[in-house]
Order: sequence, then structure tokens, then C-alpha cells
Amino acid sequence: MRTYDLVVIGGGSAGLASAMGAYEQGIRDILILERDKELGGILQQCIHNGFGLIEFKEELAGPAYAERFTELIVNNNIQYKLNAMVTHMSNDKVIEYVTPSEGYVTIKAKAIILAMGCRERTRGAIAIPGFRPAGIWSAGTAQRYLNMEGYLVGKKVFILGSGDIGLIMARRMILEGAEVLGVAEIMPYSNGLPRNIKQCLIDFDIPLFLSHTITRIEGLDRVSSVEVSQVDENFRPIKGTEKYFDVDTVLFSVGLIPENALSEEADVEIHPRTRGPVVNESYETSVDGIFACGNVLHVHDLVDFVSLESRKAGIAAARYLKNELKPGKTFNCIAKDGIGYIVPHKINIENVDKSLECMFRVTKNVKNVALTIKKDGVVLRTVKKRHLAPAEMEKLILSKADLMDCKESISIEITEV
Repeated sequence: MRTYDLVVIGGGSAGLASAMGAYEQGIRDILILERDKELGGILQQCIHNGFGLIEFKEELAGPAYAERFTELIVNNNIQYKLNAMVTHMSNDKVIEYVTPSEGYVTIKAKAIILAMGCRERTRGAIAIPGFRPAGIWSAGTAQRYLNMEGYLVGKKVFILGSGDIGLIMARRMILEGAEVLGVAEIMPYSNGLPRNIKQCLIDFDIPLFLSHTITRIEGLDRVSSVEVSQVDENFRPIKGTEKYFDVDTVLFSVGLIPENALSEEADVEIHPRTRGPVVNESYETSVDGIFACGNVLHVHDLVDFVSLESRKAGIAAARYLKNELKPGKTFNCIAKDGIGYIVPHKINIENVDKSLECMFRVTKNVKNVALTIKKDGVVLRTVKKRHLAPAEMEKLILSKADLMDCKESISIEITEV
């Protein structure tokens, strides 16, 4: 059984950036396993621009961003396998995968980086009464069909959910000649980035129905119409608020879930809020030598943030392989009032150099508030914020001095100014 120093599962932006991070620290025996026919992951179907401003200091489309990282992998002779579907992973770092050329293969790794990305939620579709005719798609699948296969999935479209993929697909469908009659969002605020709301809905006069959901789908062979209703504070449809739209296609953009079937198989601890692995300051999971980064850890807004985080995970995996990660007591990062989660979830200060970047999301839209950071329940400092929204990931830098002498926890909460 072949043993590799480092195996990276996933060849998207997270997998490629983490492999480069490890390579730049001197690790050479690296294998990337990618289940698709090319490297780049979901970037290959994201033909709009807006990528790369942080990583490459210029604006790129998704495939161009993927090409830049792929060139780095190829030019540095980092080994990768395409059409390689990982079927099993154990907590002793044995990996089983299958490819058309090799068949069924078992390998062992000294360290593993999980970079499998995320998948679209589908349960929103299942809960809607009515029929299940042709014309019901997840937004990401429709994006792949249109941008990579050249197939327009519909002519008259309604979208449920205002996630970024749904917003981008609203614009994309318009540009291809389809009619988008509206976007319904069950929350009282959009789940997409403000720039996407402006560029994809407002600029094209596509109505956004906040606090609304699809309550019925009609159609036999093909979708013929949808019923959309307003919801109350408990997300229950309000009788008498129904609106009807004649459409042939429904797209669902109702959130993303980290792809963690392999993580769970290897007994990696999963966070109940993010549905990704619990990691420490080095992006190491609860299983020794297994690291996680990118959307498999928590869903990001921007691919540049995925790449930055994943390089750090690659560097940490390299330190692990060189026995440079130090053991020590860990303390927890606790999300309190108004905060959904914080990454990392645990901190061992022995492995913090000068500072540590904490990423988190709030649970609702708020204005003119303060973020209060506490160490063992005592206020460390407060940071005033004019606006916070669940759609935008926030970052907070804590210095090593901030973390010194912490015994139990660092917490973040929203407080009134």
C-alpha cells in the first residue's frame, strides 16, 4: 500500500491552495484527489467575474482563477489524479478511491487535508406541496448545465431563496433571454451579498419578495405555475397573501451544506451549526493529522477567503509532518448572543505565532452595535460596527497577547453601543 506524506481530498480552490501552502513549506510528497474531470471545482462553472482581487490582485472569472492555481500545481509537479472518487476514509488515515484507469486503490497518508467543498440544500423543494414535474432545479445544477453544457433549463423562471448562486443565476438567465418573474426569500432579509443583490436583481428590475416562500407547485409534464405566499415571524404562510406566477422553471437556492460524509466516516467531530468539522487554530480536526479548510469547514462568501484560509491549513499540515505543532492545553471559542459560530472552535496558544484570525457570522441583520470580545468572561475589548449581516462573513484579529493566560474560553457577542 502506497504511503504519501500528504493527501488532499478535493481539487477545487481549497484543495489547490492548501497543496500549495504545504509545498511552499517544503512538503513534496503530495497527492490531490479530484472526483471531477478537471481541477478547479465549482469555479469552472462560475463564468462571471469578481474572483481574484485579493489572491491575484486582479479581477478574474472563475475558470481563469482555477487556471492560475492549476498552473501552480502543474509547474511545481504536484501529483494529482482526476476522476478519482474517494469512497472511504478511516481515522487512521487510510483512503480508498476509484478511477477509470486504476480501478479500486487503497493508500495511506501521514496527513490529510479535507477540501471537499459543499453541496446545495434540497430539502426546501421536498417540503413544498404540489406536483414534481420537469423544470425543478437547484440553482447550482442549472448553472452547470448552462455555463458548461450550453443548455438553457427554462424560459420563464421563478427562484426560491436569495443565496448568491440564486442571485447570480437570476442575472444569467436574463442575459440568455429567459424571463425571471421574481425571487422569494423566506427570511426578512436577503442571504446574498449586497453587491449581488444590486448587480443581479436591482439592475435588472427583478422583484425580491422578502418574508415569502413558494407554497405550491403546479404542473404535470412541466411546471406551469407557482403559488407564493407571505410568511409570519414563525415562517408559516399567511392565508390571503397568495400570489401566482405562470412559469416553466423553478430554481432552488436555499443554502449550502459542507460535504462531510467522509469526515463523519472517519469519526471527525462535526460542529452542529456549521455542519463542518470542529478545528483548532491549525485547522486540525478532532482526529490527529486530519485537517479541514474551505467550504467543507464552513461556507464562505468569496473564493479568495477560501484560498487564504486553505493556504494556512496547508502550512499547518506541513508543520504537523515536520513535528512542529506543539501539544498544549486548548480553550474554546464560544459564539454568544447574536453570533452563529466562530472558526477556529478551539485554540492552543502554543501554535499561535503573532496573531490569530477568527471568522464568524452573525445570526441576523443589525446596525450600530458593538462586538464584545471576552476572555474567560472578562471584557477584552469592544469593536463598533455600523452594519452586520448573516450573508457576510466577518473577521477579527486577536494578537497572541490577547490570548495569553486564557484558561477556559474566548467569546464574541453582539452588544448595544
